[in-house]
Amino acid sequence: MIDEVTDSQIRQALVRRAGADDAESLVRLRALMLSAMGTDVGGPDAPWRVRAREWFAGQLSSPDMFAAYVVEDPSAGVVAGAAGNVYAHPPGPRDASTVRGHLYNVSTHPDFRRRGLAKACVMALVDWFRDETAVGQIELHATDDGIDLYRGLGFIESTYPTLRFRTTTA
Repeated sequence: MIDEVTDSQIRQALVRRAGADDAESLVRLRALMLSAMGTDVGGPDAPWRVRAREWFAGQLSSPDMFAAYVVEDPSAGVVAGAAGNVYAHPPGPRDASTVRGHLYNVSTHPDFRRRGLAKACVMALVDWFRDETAVGQIELHATDDGIDLYRGLGFIESTYPTLRFRTTTA
């Protein structure tokens, strides 16, 4: 069982970059996150999980454009993670870069929460964006439960609200 440890201990000893074998774990963490947000994720055989597994497997094979960092408990398996990708974006006066980062899928298994594991994964992902990509900004959508984590790491609210328009129902 993972005990409470410092940020640097977590980052040095426990956080690792996800590999090809972690697609299923990323789907499981995504289901935990979505469920905590009130979404009915269905059972283990829900069709979206197959598509998500294939999607994560494909993303994991593009290490210049996608990264996920996870924490693995010796007996429970992967218990926390965060993912992000690089996407094209036009330059502007406050950000001349041509790519941005999108951070998402931040989740921790309920039995392992409040130990800094998600924070360590997010910090590792921010390091990847900063050190291994050309992104000028990292964007994310925060839940009420997660917003203080992101603020504490230096994320600020955008001046403009996020709006969404669905072109499909599923």
